[in-house]
Amino acid sequence: MSFLRRRSATPAGPDFDVLAMDPGDWPGNLGAGLLPAPDGTCQGVFLRYDLFGGRGPAMIIGNLPEGSPAREVAEGEIPFEVAQLLLALENDEEITVVGTEDVPVMQGDNLLIVRRLKLSEGRISCVQFDRSDNVLVTIAAWDRPITDDLYALLKPLPAELFQQG
Repeated sequence: MSFLRRRSATPAGPDFDVLAMDPGDWPGNLGAGLLPAPDGTCQGVFLRYDLFGGRGPAMIIGNLPEGSPAREVAEGEIPFEVAQLLLALENDEEITVVGTEDVPVMQGDNLLIVRRLKLSEGRISCVQFDRSDNVLVTIAAWDRPITDDLYALLKPLPAELFQQG
């Protein structure tokens, strides 16, 4: 994915490109969260796409750079983004990863090796892939499958979207 690169200037938000769907292309509500480190650096970004009119998110897309503590999960534990999805849905069931499958997917001219996570809660779909700049992208969706069409909608979002002010 050659179009993704680390930014050289220090923006107010993350110092890496955030790959997600453009908020203008999404018909529902969008929220974004930054994971700050004690030194002020950004350890990850997650975007919450709400299609259900305030009744919970349809999808969460996370971007976690190399070294982010949120990437470190034990065998069988759910990714950070799935935990955020469950929290937003006020679902306190214990969910585990019961299997994974690697699937090749094209995104434009780029080949992604996507890990599909099978979870103990069948209403959650979850996929992960590593970008060329070592940022892990995780997509977690509630009650809807993640199809290959979604990858065509992913693109780097502008830094201005994450600036405080």
